[in-house]
Amino acid sequence: MKKWLRRTALVLLLLGATLAVGSYAYLQHPKFGALPEGESLRAIEISPNYVDGEFRNLIDTPIRTGESRGFVGIVMSMLFDRNPRLNPDTALPSVRRDLKALDPAQDVVVWLGHSSYFVQVAGHRILIDPVFSTEAAPAPYLNTAFAGTTPYTADDFPDIDYLLITHDHWDHLDYPSIVTLRGRVRHVVTGLGVGDYFRRWGYPVERIHEADWNSVLELASDLRIHVLPARHYSGRMFTRNKTLWVAFAVETSQRKLYFSGDSGYGPHFREIGERLGGFDLVALDMGQYDSRWANVHMTPEQAAQAALDLGTQILLPGHSGRFSLAAHDWDEPFERIVKASEGQPYRLVVPLIGEVIRLDDEFQGFSHWWVSGSDRLTTCVENAPWSPALRVASVPELHWP
Repeated sequence: MKKWLRRTALVLLLLGATLAVGSYAYLQHPKFGALPEGESLRAIEISPNYVDGEFRNLIDTPIRTGESRGFVGIVMSMLFDRNPRLNPDTALPSVRRDLKALDPAQDVVVWLGHSSYFVQVAGHRILIDPVFSTEAAPAPYLNTAFAGTTPYTADDFPDIDYLLITHDHWDHLDYPSIVTLRGRVRHVVTGLGVGDYFRRWGYPVERIHEADWNSVLELASDLRIHVLPARHYSGRMFTRNKTLWVAFAVETSQRKLYFSGDSGYGPHFREIGERLGGFDLVALDMGQYDSRWANVHMTPEQAAQAALDLGTQILLPGHSGRFSLAAHDWDEPFERIVKASEGQPYRLVVPLIGEVIRLDDEFQGFSHWWVSGSDRLTTCVENAPWSPALRVASVPELHWP
């Protein structure tokens, strides 16, 4: 009996050691990045937003809220207490355009799903939080994209003048996409500390520009990139808030565009709107809201209020339509933002993934593509109060996977 127990204990010890060694080896994969050190850490330590070894939000922001039972409780809930409508029951449609053939003189925004955007403004090509992978997590099957929502790869894009990264979460900083783009990006702009990922992933140091909140980068004479506060948190795995989460405003002589990244609602929206004098278009987080983390993502109604605070002409809702992290139905954010935008002074645009938004076309219309059934592409926004003359936009190269 004692001999059997000794053998069992030895086997368990070997299994535990193998698991520990394997886990350690896996965590050395470059996709996990690197924490700030050296000059990067010293730049962080002098930031007024870095307190007691971590970055802090402008206002008190507990990450776990409601009836949350801690990190393990959230994970267990996400795995076993599942809403049957977290994912679409069929593949979603998308538009696949030849982005390299777009007229660089035309100002456009292309939503790529979730929080990824391709922007052309004043002849500059800008890519924001690109995620071309079907998985946005450290391991497979943890956060898989909806079927039909990945029509583009990194190779489909022209050379990028400015790659903007809001923070280091997996659904915003995608290792395979970033590595594939490496030879075709002139400048990387991101928050303090995030540049260490790019240095580890082989980007030349001179191309990486890290900035604190309320900084302005002028890397071209006709373009200003504002690095702005957001209300969120950061962390790739077990460490948290060692790098800075940011929003961006892109300003030229003719346009002002704002991209919130991930952010809960807060007074920073009104402050930014007043300081920069309003926007032509804002793209706002309004998906993945949940009572378990109510402070770090916005509901559609909060996004509608943030659009008013920012003083925008166009609201482009984001952080939805590709991945499912929260407990709500996958299409609920779209229905709620349409309702919340009724009678508002801004114009709501909800394009298909890949559909080009022409910033100089105030009459461009978009279908309610998320509506189930055969009328998905014929449901029109022509009755919206902001423009009775809207039409359904043409959608060349429409893909129903």
